[in-house]
Amino acid sequence: MFSSSRIVFVNKRFLLQSRNVLKHFKCAASYKSQSQENKDDCNSFFGSVNNYQRYFVSSAITLSALGAYYLYNSELKKVFALEKNICGSRRNDLRTYTAEEVGKHDSKKTGIWISYKEGVYDITDFVDKHPGGPKKIMMAAGSSIEPFWNIFANHHQNDIYQLLESMRIGNLSQKDVNLGENKADDPYANEPNRHKALIINGHKPFCAEPPSSLLVESFETPTELFYVRNHLPVPEIDINDYSLELSMEDVTKKTLNLEELKKYPKYSVTSAIMCGGNRRSEMASEKLLKGLSWSVGAVGNATWSGARLCDVLKDLKVDEEKYNHVQFEGLDYDPSGSPYGSSIPIGKALDPRSDVILAYEMNGEAIPLDHGFPVRVIVPGVVGARNVKWLGKIIISKDESPAQWQQGDYKGFSPSTTWETVDFSKAPAIQEMPVTSAICVPESGEKVSVKNGKISVKGYAWSGGGKKIIRVDITADKGETWHTADLIAEDPKAKPGRYYSWSLWSLELPVDIKNKEIEIWAKAVDSSYNVQPESFKNIWNLRGFLCNAYHRVKVQI
Repeated sequence: MFSSSRIVFVNKRFLLQSRNVLKHFKCAASYKSQSQENKDDCNSFFGSVNNYQRYFVSSAITLSALGAYYLYNSELKKVFALEKNICGSRRNDLRTYTAEEVGKHDSKKTGIWISYKEGVYDITDFVDKHPGGPKKIMMAAGSSIEPFWNIFANHHQNDIYQLLESMRIGNLSQKDVNLGENKADDPYANEPNRHKALIINGHKPFCAEPPSSLLVESFETPTELFYVRNHLPVPEIDINDYSLELSMEDVTKKTLNLEELKKYPKYSVTSAIMCGGNRRSEMASEKLLKGLSWSVGAVGNATWSGARLCDVLKDLKVDEEKYNHVQFEGLDYDPSGSPYGSSIPIGKALDPRSDVILAYEMNGEAIPLDHGFPVRVIVPGVVGARNVKWLGKIIISKDESPAQWQQGDYKGFSPSTTWETVDFSKAPAIQEMPVTSAICVPESGEKVSVKNGKISVKGYAWSGGGKKIIRVDITADKGETWHTADLIAEDPKAKPGRYYSWSLWSLELPVDIKNKEIEIWAKAVDSSYNVQPESFKNIWNLRGFLCNAYHRVKVQI
């Protein structure tokens, strides 16, 4: 800890030597990447760069953690000129690193680096002093800090930018700033960059979810942290060649490029999308099944904008009495040349109140590649598998999509059905999802502090088909006593029957402090008074879909 008199001395020294301050700063910030000649030049200013770093950087970090960072001094702000529009800008005096090099520095053993815009930063010494604790900032280790700052918006302040810039060691390579270099041969070689905070369930195809604690930090899930469920390699799409084909029984009636699609009235809908296998890992603990081991994070909530499907189909003069389904085909193909495909009932497609969107924007920006660029169909309240990405074709048909994901997967079965007895043709494809909820904070196995006999519990709840969440019940004594959580975030614009976004909830839960371990249960109730089943035993199915039993988390007191 530094005394106030010493801090005053530091300030005076900097002000008296203003011509040298910036050079001191640059030397300290980039010392490890300097040539020996430059290191000698740096050392000539202050004898030892290690002394200087301890003298300047450590004092700045310590004071920042106390909320009294001394660079509030306006004179120093002028000297360093590190305002919002400069933090993260490219600096010609620093070395350039690739995202791969940054990614190797994700622990105290290797050093903890992060990137912000075009900057690379060594935050190793700062992590334990982070006012929000080390856990959240470590999620960005070896990767970009930007999506986290989109959640924790209080970081967008000049003193925070200044503190971050004081830890600057280099620049991020331009190819990584521009999202990647071109590779060849491997069908997965040109996959988009993903954030390191995502927990990977599968590499090829890529499937990943965010840590549960991040889900409840923002009503709209940042695109970089939105779960990814790909079934095939991400397609390479030239927007100049892109067109969306509309047909009836495979007879092409119309094609639209992106600009033509944008001429239709633009609508927005805030909707959660949930994978049919969300929470599958819990069902698998009941009995072995087949499928990716998703935790509670295979869900995200976003605002999707684009043309309504019903407006586009109106131009085709579709006779609803002649057809039963609307099929969707993506531009992602399997080795046989067959595209990913799915379908929904034609009544839902033609009903303006169903809010089916041909989305080209996600959270106000162009839809990212991993989430369906340039166009993704959004079918609110319906299982994620029907929300086809990289949309290339819409087919008005008497039949469901013939694709494997409609006919031979994403269906539910009796707990007694086995792989020897299963008949996929006899089960309907999953459309609307059942009511569910999840505890996101605390996480299973976590040690929690008790304050005034209570612990903080947070999570999400959602129901398919546009049903509103009306209640979330929580218990810490195996159902002897239930407590109703507060619904802290919902879509204020949603209309009855069209509640498509999730609800975030929180509760200060009373607990018995005599117990060293407790199990927290959560169950949600929707506007049709559907409620989650108590256990997975009687809803188990061989593919692990529709996993909506009570969510249970054991924590240490």
